[in-house]
Amino acid sequence: MTRPTQPIRTTMGWSKPDKIVVKGRDITTDIIGKLNLGDMAFLEMTSRLPNSQESIMFNAVAVTLVEHGITPSALAARMTYMGAPEGIQGAVAAGLLGLGSVFVGTTEGSARLLQEALPDPKANVDLKELAKTTVAAYHQRGGIIPGIGHPVHKPIDPRTPRLFQIAKETGFHGRYVELMQLVAQEAERVYGKQLPINATGAIGAVCSEMGFSWKVCRGIGVFARAVGLVGHIVEEMNNPISREVWFRTEDEATANALADLAKQK
Repeated sequence: MTRPTQPIRTTMGWSKPDKIVVKGRDITTDIIGKLNLGDMAFLEMTSRLPNSQESIMFNAVAVTLVEHGITPSALAARMTYMGAPEGIQGAVAAGLLGLGSVFVGTTEGSARLLQEALPDPKANVDLKELAKTTVAAYHQRGGIIPGIGHPVHKPIDPRTPRLFQIAKETGFHGRYVELMQLVAQEAERVYGKQLPINATGAIGAVCSEMGFSWKVCRGIGVFARAVGLVGHIVEEMNNPISREVWFRTEDEATANALADLAKQK
């Protein structure tokens, strides 16, 4: 039986020997030298150019996610580069694979929480009650609420108030941001500990305000963190730390193993 075929189409772009078009725009006359990286990403994701307010907010979101020091993803990239220096792309890919439900990918989790709790931000819903039911549901099943809490930044994540300030200045400080704030407040009450809105929680709220589906929010973190991982690899080229991390870990693990063995005798 012959499978029926369908036309293969894309609106992303096309090229000829003398021309490249991206989202309907000539890359040489309309894009190169005119768009920054954030605006280009916005075009790719939405099929339109951002207005001035969207550009400021979206670039702020992307910049926030570029760098956060020697995180697990940065270590993975550095260690992979040490083992395979012939392929920088493999090292970047290794770091990106660690962007999930604990690191960076919580932009997706927090946006999903907000958008599923409040499908229509214009709906006449009591946000305080909504926050209570949302937190109660997570608490009942023992789940971790995405977008709140941080192992280092307490009592606040310094990135969060800055992002919310920019959201106010650009008109993206609405009911999703308010709901995220109420969820954090309610979670601190229920769990009895400091649970500040972290950067990914703020970004999940802002991206929801901007109309991005939660399904693409992790993608923003991926392209932003890729920039940071390249920076880490450049530093690793010039001032490597991976070999020291490897040797020191091996030394300590071996010493502890020998100590445990000695205790058993």
